[in-house]
Amino acid sequence: MSQWKKGNDQAGLLAPARPAERLQVWEALNIAHDRVLAEDDAVFVMGEDVGLFGGSYRVTQGLYAKYGAWRVRDTPISENSFTGLGVGAALVGGRPVIELMTVNFALLAMDAIINMAAKMRYMSGGALRVPLVVRTPGGVARQLAAQHSQRLEHLFMNVPGLRVATPATPQDAYWQLRQAVRDDDPILLLEHELLYFREGAFDPEAEAPPMHAARVRREGGHFTLIAYSRMVEVALEAAEELAAEGIEAEVIDLRSLRPIDLVTLQDSVTKTHRALVVEEDCRFGGAGAEIAAALNERSFFELEAPVARVAGADVPTPYNGALEAASIPRPGDVAEAVREWMVG
Repeated sequence: MSQWKKGNDQAGLLAPARPAERLQVWEALNIAHDRVLAEDDAVFVMGEDVGLFGGSYRVTQGLYAKYGAWRVRDTPISENSFTGLGVGAALVGGRPVIELMTVNFALLAMDAIINMAAKMRYMSGGALRVPLVVRTPGGVARQLAAQHSQRLEHLFMNVPGLRVATPATPQDAYWQLRQAVRDDDPILLLEHELLYFREGAFDPEAEAPPMHAARVRREGGHFTLIAYSRMVEVALEAAEELAAEGIEAEVIDLRSLRPIDLVTLQDSVTKTHRALVVEEDCRFGGAGAEIAAALNERSFFELEAPVARVAGADVPTPYNGALEAASIPRPGDVAEAVREWMVG
């Protein structure tokens, strides 16, 4: 057993039965929290139920016992207040990691995130830094209804001064949280509620790629599928379905929505000449619209067809399970869209 694994077992931070080579997303985030707290006394965690309860998705499990109430702080249900407190702490030398229980509650903290965190460095001429990390889960989970199933990345993408990362694997969740904590600018980590208990390969000592670099998850030469967060899984499943028909789709995990790694997307489109963006968010005014516009501007002569999009329905998410499932892209929807564009 590695020293890393043994140390976390003893701290009660990681379930002892889990092999170090494969972890679930929440476990990888838990280890990342542990390491950044151990490495820098300026780092602290703050949010609702992050302490005694260990986090709504177990992400902060064991941290309160190890680091105490000063470093792992439970807060009242007052998102704008404790996020604003985090901004203030960041301005005077702290490195707060704020957990918002769900992205739907981030609407209550918009003033602190957008008017304070994202603008301080610019408005001070670079004199002030805001090393603030805001973590929050979102997306369509399991019948949580319209007010708890929102995808709000389109709101945050449009905020100069704020960066947005979207980890889809345990390894990326670990890397991107650690990178975000070390950065001097405010960074939002948008996690997906259905990914916390997904298992994947994990190596805590592997060298991390740049935080906002996209990654090719599957090689292919006929079509480029561009996705982020849980839609990476959907795109990969669609690619397997298409491969059985002789269509080899390349799947790119964006990993970041601000900035977007357009170079990797351009390289793929140069090879495949066709692209489709898969997003759980609504189609109107979303990430897919920005990516399609940017690729059409930058890779127009490489494209054999306009950049296509498959996205969530432009409706509040239904509570009914069947309607909920129909409101977001499924592998079959993506595969069918590719077939249509290949013919076109």
